[in-house]
Amino acid sequence: MTQAPNTDSDHAPGQAGLTSLPYRSDIDGLRAIAVLAVVFYHFGLPGFEGGFVGVDIFFVISGFLIGGILWREYDRTGRIWLRHFYIRRFRRLAPAFFTMAMVTALFSWALLLPFEFREFGKQLIAATVYLSNVLFFRQAGYFDTASEEKPLLHTWSLAVEEQFYIFLPLFILLLSRNRRALIVALVGCWAASLAACITFTPTHQTATFYLFPFRAWEMLSGVLLAIWGCESGRRWQGYAALSWLGLLLVLASLLLIPAGPHFPGVLAVFPVLGTVLLLANGCGRGTVNRMLSAREPVFFGKISYSLYLWHWPVMTLSVYLRGGYANMAEAVGWMALSVALAWLSWRFVENPVRRLRVPGTAIFGGTVAASACLLAIGSWLYLKDGLPERFGPEVRPHIAASADFLQDWSRCETASDGPLMGLEICPIGPEGAPQVLVWGDSHVRAFKEGLDLAAHEAGTPGMIIWRAGCPPLFDIRKVESAATLAQDTACTNANLQIRQALGLLPSLKKVMLIGRWTYYASGTGIGLDAHNTIAIHPTDAPARVGAPQDGIVAEAARATVNTLLDRFEEVIVLRQPPEIAQYDSRIAAREAAHTGWPLAKPPVIQSSMPRAALAQRIDAAEAPWRAMAEAGVITWIDPWPRICDDTTCHALVDGTGYYFDNNHMTNSAALALRGLFAPIFAPGEGAES
Repeated sequence: MTQAPNTDSDHAPGQAGLTSLPYRSDIDGLRAIAVLAVVFYHFGLPGFEGGFVGVDIFFVISGFLIGGILWREYDRTGRIWLRHFYIRRFRRLAPAFFTMAMVTALFSWALLLPFEFREFGKQLIAATVYLSNVLFFRQAGYFDTASEEKPLLHTWSLAVEEQFYIFLPLFILLLSRNRRALIVALVGCWAASLAACITFTPTHQTATFYLFPFRAWEMLSGVLLAIWGCESGRRWQGYAALSWLGLLLVLASLLLIPAGPHFPGVLAVFPVLGTVLLLANGCGRGTVNRMLSAREPVFFGKISYSLYLWHWPVMTLSVYLRGGYANMAEAVGWMALSVALAWLSWRFVENPVRRLRVPGTAIFGGTVAASACLLAIGSWLYLKDGLPERFGPEVRPHIAASADFLQDWSRCETASDGPLMGLEICPIGPEGAPQVLVWGDSHVRAFKEGLDLAAHEAGTPGMIIWRAGCPPLFDIRKVESAATLAQDTACTNANLQIRQALGLLPSLKKVMLIGRWTYYASGTGIGLDAHNTIAIHPTDAPARVGAPQDGIVAEAARATVNTLLDRFEEVIVLRQPPEIAQYDSRIAAREAAHTGWPLAKPPVIQSSMPRAALAQRIDAAEAPWRAMAEAGVITWIDPWPRICDDTTCHALVDGTGYYFDNNHMTNSAALALRGLFAPIFAPGEGAES
């Protein structure tokens, strides 16, 4: 984000005053709307559901100001002074960024867990080299940490702008010999970027949100407006009615545009158009321009860059420490701290450096040195795995568990043909035709390392098929609060495809079912994930209103086993490990690490669970499986004796974290329990219960 260009003091020799634009207080007022909308949105103020589009407003303003600077220089000198352009950008943007990054790194060192601090190192590197938008685009995925846990996530928009600062001057230089061709090419780039943004948002929303080619049209809208003004001699007084229309479009966008898969796309046109109208008519004497030029909005406009830099680390780290805000008053308090830090940054960092009379080489050298320092810190944090030695022994088992879920899935592939075409298939054990199929939900993923090693030790190839939140049962459909309609439908279709494929996979001899049975039978999570719900219905009948869900699941379990026994020598079912209702390794580690902090939230974690508290929940879920096991129909594998004593089940076993959250095991647990799986992979032998 940029300030008014007349505040930049480094011009090319003999060029002072040629490229500067007269100061426009209305632009500071427009910046105030943009930055406050973003801050209100991030801090959760009601009514600002579309506050994130403040970034789009900044993009247009940046294009207008930077485009105006470069075009005036090109118009009057026939060239672009790249060296002086980038020195001005470094002088304007770098000091506040480096200050924010260093202070955020210091607080992250005190607060973040090693795995999170290691990821912070990656963020620091990416932000320093203007590629954080690419990093966060690539990180979007199933096991990605929440955005609120990334203290430098907001630098994605700064990276987009920095990429724009590289693209635009070089583009002008490339076509500088033909003025008309240059303007036509800029218009063509604008149109291509806008078309790509609209076309790909429905299918590749993450890319269109984060990546520069899909956002370039927003900045080019400002650039083309500036060029039109320079070419036509506009004084930007325009018409009051257009200012009102622009303000209406901007405010409506901030209040009404929903966050989600449809943005940017067509929806981004409205705040961009509104901003263009306000800029094009911003020097008139109308009411809108007087409001934008008032003292209060101008104040926030002047500190807008620093406020944008500081508000996100303040919000993320305070929420991290507090576990969420108790009420809106607390959120307002943290916002006030953001404003205070922004003013201090503007007053004692931005302004002094901007006014400092030093050669451009000193600014460049200081920027290089500071960048090298941040890159070194980021690399150190990454290579040292987030410095786990910062914390004492009482924290480390939880810390280890919180990072103990990453696995090697390089052998997995999506079948391109055959009966399992379109399904992800993950081989385990040695190479060869699979003899054992392990089918289930995300609990299969949790046990993957143990299953793989057990298969290797037995010398028996196997195969995993898993889908999160999808019961390994035939003839059911599910509706889950944590899934989309497409994901729910994909679960039903995948299970049907697996059923149809069984007769076409002759090498398979055994099948093992792994699932969160209590979740499917009860319809809800427990403890920390009690908010998750799932409804199970038969596929061949309408929803049974009022029918007990455990009965539907039991019926599907019996039917599924009967179908599998028509094909397999043996059906093995893993008893779901006990749920430790109030346990989450990440929260447990944070609570232990933050002990003594005055603002830390009260502890909520319990690392053990009485067996009696689980009895009612597990009885209904396990009844059909136990009945089949007692009848000798299935082999029942029970991990409870390895996790529980006579009265209590434990998240920590012999000092090792066995649970990632309240129901998923860690890799360490999977490896420690692999002996349970060894008989499954032993050729010609049944499994031990």
